[in-house]
Amino acid sequence: MGPLETAVMQRLWDKNAPQTVRDVQEDIATEREIAYTTVMTVMDNLHKKGLLTRSRHGRAYIYSPKESHEEYTASLLEDVLAESGDRHGVLMRFVDRLDEDVLESLRQIVQDPLRGDDRQS
Repeated sequence: MGPLETAVMQRLWDKNAPQTVRDVQEDIATEREIAYTTVMTVMDNLHKKGLLTRSRHGRAYIYSPKESHEEYTASLLEDVLAESGDRHGVLMRFVDRLDEDVLESLRQIVQDPLRGDDRQS
């Protein structure tokens, strides 16, 4: 995703509720000037890419992320591993870069994957 697509997605993930183009445009406009039509185009593109779902709400669409931020990030990691050719090597180098707190979280997840949503990233 490009920077504007990322900004739109981040706002939708943060709100955790369906949003209209106007909702997202007004939110982004608190940080920088941006046209409604620009946000509308970006959200339409994200929908076409399969990252957003949308449904009619009166004359407007309301949009929601197709997957959570965590699910999206996990799918990116899965793609990277699939393309790497050496999944084991990539994972080993990734783990080598983790700090001790994250390593401990990873150990707990691997030992007890059914712990639920109390995992920390």
